[in-house]
Amino acid sequence: MPEDGINWLGHDEILRYEEILLLCRLLHGMGVRKVRLTGGEPMVRKGLTDFLKRLVGEIPTLHVALTTNGSFLLPCAEELSKIPLCGLNISLDSMDPEKFRALTRLGSLEEVLQGIVAFRSRSRIPIKINTVLMRGVNEGEIPALLGFARSCDAVLRLIEFMPLDDSVWTRDRFISADEIVKGLPDGDKWIPEICGKRDPNHGVPEGPARTLVHSENGQRLGIIAAVSHHFCETCNRLRITASGELRSCLFSADGISLREPLRRGDLETVRDLILAEAERKPKCWKDAAASSQHMSRIGG
Repeated sequence: MPEDGINWLGHDEILRYEEILLLCRLLHGMGVRKVRLTGGEPMVRKGLTDFLKRLVGEIPTLHVALTTNGSFLLPCAEELSKIPLCGLNISLDSMDPEKFRALTRLGSLEEVLQGIVAFRSRSRIPIKINTVLMRGVNEGEIPALLGFARSCDAVLRLIEFMPLDDSVWTRDRFISADEIVKGLPDGDKWIPEICGKRDPNHGVPEGPARTLVHSENGQRLGIIAAVSHHFCETCNRLRITASGELRSCLFSADGISLREPLRRGDLETVRDLILAEAERKPKCWKDAAASSQHMSRIGG
């Protein structure tokens, strides 16, 4: 989180829940099968759980997932656990309370951990814990993170630090996926996961993570090499910001606004804009014009 915070958007600048639902219906009709609510932090928005219930209820064949920093998970664990999400991702960059507070500026590690445990005790929905590794910050915490993930039956995913904001990212903090794997505890016991079932995506990976499995205890671990071994050639994702801007790449400096035609109910124009932006999707993140947005605004 930037030290000076972020600029808040006015309520009239962000998509209404009705507009998001309308957009999800349109995307589903165009062939989209998975939608993830992320942020910023989606759980700061009033009425999110009610919206999630409505979304999965009205479009039951749409796979809906949620990514959160976990700060509001504890008071919402009971209600959220009753919603048939297909997955819950929690950003957790440190198991050290002081480091956690320094990284998040305001966060309470204890509340986040309690929230994860409370949710897991009520739901068997798949949980993934996302950790961005940074040299000199949290690279020594992998054993603690693995232990916590295993205790709550979650999959830990270790992510390369992405160069989205020069005020935060520095090359000396970057740790490549290859170095991450070499430094894993019980290093020789982590082997690539072999999936025996037929790939439903016709060769396109289910997600960006390379999955390893511990040969003795069966724990699964994801490695996301977004920089050193980028997965751009198989990326089929589009991103829509809270203000309704559609971006074809996480690193794009700008996109196409869907907000006004959505508010007019002009779905034909919205559909044409989506197809046009999809056509602009760069072959590689390095080809995209660098975004000036901080990662805390763009989302995971």
